[in-house]
Amino acid sequence: MNVITILEVKTDNDLKNFIKFPMKLYKSNKNYVPPLINDEKNIWDRKENAALDYAEFKRYLAYKDGKIAGRIAVMINHKEVNELNIKKIRFGWFDFIDDLEVTKALIGKAIDYAKEKNMSKIEGPMGFTNLDKSGMLTLGFDKIATMIGLYNFEYYPEHLEKLGLVKEKEWVEFELDFPVVLSEKVQKFSSLIAEKYKLKVLEFNNKKEILPYVEPMFRLLDETYKTLSTYTPITDEQIKTYRDKYFNFIDKDYIVCIVDEHDELISFAITMPSYSKALQKANGKLFPFGWYHFLQAGKKNLRANFYLIGIHPDYQRRGVTSLIFKEIWRNFSKKGVKILETNPELEENKSVQVLWQDYNPVNHKRRRTYSMEISTDTNL
Repeated sequence: MNVITILEVKTDNDLKNFIKFPMKLYKSNKNYVPPLINDEKNIWDRKENAALDYAEFKRYLAYKDGKIAGRIAVMINHKEVNELNIKKIRFGWFDFIDDLEVTKALIGKAIDYAKEKNMSKIEGPMGFTNLDKSGMLTLGFDKIATMIGLYNFEYYPEHLEKLGLVKEKEWVEFELDFPVVLSEKVQKFSSLIAEKYKLKVLEFNNKKEILPYVEPMFRLLDETYKTLSTYTPITDEQIKTYRDKYFNFIDKDYIVCIVDEHDELISFAITMPSYSKALQKANGKLFPFGWYHFLQAGKKNLRANFYLIGIHPDYQRRGVTSLIFKEIWRNFSKKGVKILETNPELEENKSVQVLWQDYNPVNHKRRRTYSMEISTDTNL
């Protein structure tokens, strides 16, 4: 009989094994994109991750026959619990071999943690906040992952469903061939919208000119998504964390910022060159040679990824998306981008999906979080 043991991550060596386990699990998989190892270390460092100011966690490794066979992190976001009264345990960093007993043992730790903390539900895979990677892949196993998208084998969702977890949230992702010529309809309509509402697209000469707009972008995200029942506002410390983590990857030509007649930011969109291949070549490390692959990906890339969009509620459903798309098209045309892949969008978020509707988008990926209600008699 094979013995499965679950041990908590406590030492630096444990953390190293925790971070590198999926890199070994997916070593021969051409669609898995490894994260940067230092970024993964910083997630668990209270000096580097502002979300830990209001969160707690435990991490576990599963061993089978003396070898690492899986991992899981279990978390409580206390802002979510106290401000939204959502009493749940989040689970993430969730990877495992194709052995249902291993998966069962890992999920068992999430259930135990929920009972210990008097929580009524577990949900995952997800991170500490709304801006962390979320959702288990259920469609698109044959597609390369993006820098902000989780990747997993096809057996992952099968295991969770066999263990009684059910669909909680669903995201869709699209891929589209970018048009060589922008339609006359978009050209005219975007100009009319800009004139009607006295809107202006900002031009940036260098990355430093973007910095003053970083905080307004995150505040606009709050305004855009605050009506969602599960949304918690972004703290100043989190803004600094995300700025420090992603600013080096940003290209000024991939940022669209729109202001009103008073120069107040009313909308923005962030796209990036696809760094998936660069991350694969870097294999978790920027140095000594990983940085070169990122540099090349930024200079010449046929693919781009759509990451974030914010539109002030006063301007939603007023055609501002046409102005955004026009600017994205203009920038991509200069860069030679031919294919755009969207970020995960909640299935019901039609206001964002309208951006792509005229360009034959293909729904090439789907992902979801799984949940389970917890009671004192819940037992796997």
